[in-house]
Amino acid sequence: MQIILPDRSVRTLARTSAPIEEILRELGINPTTVIVTKNGKIVPEDVVATEGDEIRIIRFSHGG
Repeated sequence: MQIILPDRSVRTLARTSAPIEEILRELGINPTTVIVTKNGKIVPEDVVATEGDEIRIIRFSHGG
């Protein structure tokens, strides 16, 4: 499974499926600091990613 990280690098995970929250935990990414898309659509952390999905992790920032 290929994951596109916030710095646009690509990580390959040796899995055929996994919940987004588990992927984030494995990569050491705090889920409160990112948005995750699956095949171009924003998804919650409980969605399962499967082989062939495009998973992109986007870091966001906010301020006032």
